[in-house]
Amino acid sequence: MRWTIKPVPALEKIKHLQDALQVDAVTAQLLIQRGIKTYDDAKAFFRPSISQLHDPFLMKDMDRAVDRIEKAIKSGENILIYGDYDVDGTTAVSLMYSFLSKIHSSVATYIPDRYEEGYGISYQGIDFAQDNGFTLIIALDCGIKAIDKVAYAEEKQIDFIICDHHRPGEHLPKAVAVLDPKRKDCTYPYEELCGCGVGFKLIQALAQHQDVPVEALTEYLDLVATAIGADIVPITGENRILAYHGLEVINKNPRPGIAAMTAPLKKELTITDVVFIIAPRINAAGRIKHGQNAVNLLTENDPNVAIAFAEEIETFNLDRRSLDKQITAEALAQITTLKEEDRMTSVVYDKSWHKGVIGIVASRLIETYYRPTLVFTKSGNKLAASARSVRGYDVYEALEACQEHIEQFGGHKYAAGLTLAEANYGAFKQKFEEVVSGNIDPKLLVPEISIDAEIKLRDLTPKFYRILKQFAPFGPGNMRPTFMVSKAQDTGYGKTVGQTNDHLKLTLTQDKVRIGAIGFNLGDKEDLIKDKQCFSAAFTLDENEWNGNVTLQLKLKDIKPN
Repeated sequence: MRWTIKPVPALEKIKHLQDALQVDAVTAQLLIQRGIKTYDDAKAFFRPSISQLHDPFLMKDMDRAVDRIEKAIKSGENILIYGDYDVDGTTAVSLMYSFLSKIHSSVATYIPDRYEEGYGISYQGIDFAQDNGFTLIIALDCGIKAIDKVAYAEEKQIDFIICDHHRPGEHLPKAVAVLDPKRKDCTYPYEELCGCGVGFKLIQALAQHQDVPVEALTEYLDLVATAIGADIVPITGENRILAYHGLEVINKNPRPGIAAMTAPLKKELTITDVVFIIAPRINAAGRIKHGQNAVNLLTENDPNVAIAFAEEIETFNLDRRSLDKQITAEALAQITTLKEEDRMTSVVYDKSWHKGVIGIVASRLIETYYRPTLVFTKSGNKLAASARSVRGYDVYEALEACQEHIEQFGGHKYAAGLTLAEANYGAFKQKFEEVVSGNIDPKLLVPEISIDAEIKLRDLTPKFYRILKQFAPFGPGNMRPTFMVSKAQDTGYGKTVGQTNDHLKLTLTQDKVRIGAIGFNLGDKEDLIKDKQCFSAAFTLDENEWNGNVTLQLKLKDIKPN
């Protein structure tokens, strides 16, 4: 692991914020590192307000989108809400359907089949719209590159409104409206919305047009918070406001579908719980069966029916986990067999691998070989891949440099998808390795622990932790603070734990202060704590509950000798 310590802000800035907020120096430092410099900044950070959301009409084409939807409602047109099959897409479709179906009776949803239609807008979906009398399609979390598909729909007198957040190509589809804060000609103040977030801005605009206050839309924010967590977008700016209030809805008044998935947990959920508990189950529907199952769950109003839907989706999730484990083992074996451990990239392919889990497998491979990764499988007569990247490296740009071998691609800096002809696989694999090895900083191939502050154990008080918890929701742009302590020792009772002794449990001491710690998958560091050696530890702060007693605990990320 590569430890990097964030710069300490100027002492006068720390002192100024300390005095303004009446907090300790470390808390002031953490806030300044997050761009918070004044009392008002801190108020907005700790108490995000719905009223701070930007005017949706600042987004390019928003007025055109609202006018077209209002015209459709007035004239009784059939509206089809179309979205991708992942969490962002299915939550966005569920959000738009939940809102529009309250004010218009002729609304339906469409999720493309992952295996028959592939990602994004399909000709099959447009044919479905024509056959069933839909004259307006609202596409969510997809469509920004669907130039030919939108033209095909226009020939059939079907209009498109596109709500996307992926990077546009050189040209935009000729839709009635293209809502995407990443458009070069869009001056919307916040670019990092997810697809469901762009969908929320559209319903906010529709509500605003009807003089409905934005506060009345909070019931939809459980869906937006779920998409924000699952799509790993920065939890800054508007996303922080939406995630903060969305988590409140999830914990206090969730829709029946989300309640059915989370009821057994009986605890207050964090954005991490959303990412690891809710999102995989929603995703499993599209990966194993069909994304429409997720929409059915998320739009169901009867709690008993929602429980039945959730139980069905749980079986998909169990199947997904089994496939994920099997294919990851096969992919790792392939890298070893081909003797590709020393490459700058991992690119693997097997025609039998399940298309629904190759994205997860790509993430798993990065856990072993920390480098940009693509996992391919057969999809019809083409090869389809999911790409994942390491922190600091833009895999989307790397794919752009390999376009001569690719038929279609799209995505983000850290996650993308593509298709290519099987005959081009070898040439693509070679080119991708050349591109990455030619422009990646070698240090990015070593996992980084970014440390916010060095701290003394005596500073880790219950009061400090109570303030720290209010930094949530955590995520990109506002990660859970990571600390470092130097010249610490174990009390002498530290040991490895777990069935195969993978984990390390110990008690750190420094200047007569003691605090318990757990290091998952750090069992191989046991020698560094023996015989009361001094060591440095990188960690996050957590709570441990045992027999009704709650104590502070360090969650160790790494240990180094002093």
